[in-house]
Amino acid sequence: MEKTWTPIPLYTIIVEILTKKGSLNESELLKEIGSKYKNISIRELNNALMKLEIRGAIRVTRLLKKKRMVELAPNA
Repeated sequence: MEKTWTPIPLYTIIVEILTKKGSLNESELLKEIGSKYKNISIRELNNALMKLEIRGAIRVTRLLKKKRMVELAPNA
């Protein structure tokens, strides 16, 4: 996997997308991020989501067995 440095961190892009679009499921969020980050893996997305959730910026809830909803936390 090739790592390239981008001037905008993945965390910032996730929060910006959720601010503009509202709640998204994980696959929709990955498509939106794909327009700015070309080669993002599910693992990188999961790490970023986990860190944002720990910080209290977002909330991730399970819809189905392999489908999750991502939304901004009410106090963020």
